[in-house]
Order: sequence, then structure tokens, then C-alpha cells
Amino acid sequence: MMHMNFTVTLDRDEDGVWVAECPSIPGCVSQGESREEALSNVREAITLCLEVRSERGMPLTIETKQVEVAV
Repeated sequence: MMHMNFTVTLDRDEDGVWVAECPSIPGCVSQGESREEALSNVREAITLCLEVRSERGMPLTIETKQVEVAV
């Protein structure tokens, strides 16, 4: 299996649950009671999302870019 690295965002929602999202895979979001659990869950979600996208002939990822915006 090929090793791939993805950037994920990690935030806490209003209930204190950690939410992890992979912006380069549309809809790839998971959560957990702790940061570690959320990161573990999003790793699994990434794997599953890639499998589904591959099976459906969809592009595995979309292009994303991090930029800083001054306000």
C-alpha cells in the first residue's frame, strides 16, 4: 500500500468534541472525544473515503492550498 500524507484541520465544536477534517478529500470528516481519538478516526475516514472515490472512478483528492489572509 502506498503511503500518503494529508493535511487535516482539528477544531473543537461547541460541545467540546474534537472535529478533524481533511480538506483535500471533500466530505472527509470525523470526530472524537480527544485529539488523539479524532486523529485516529480521521485516518480511518481518509482510507475509507479514498477507497470509495477510487471504486467510483472519482478523483482521489482535490487541489487545496493554505494561504494566510491579513485582516
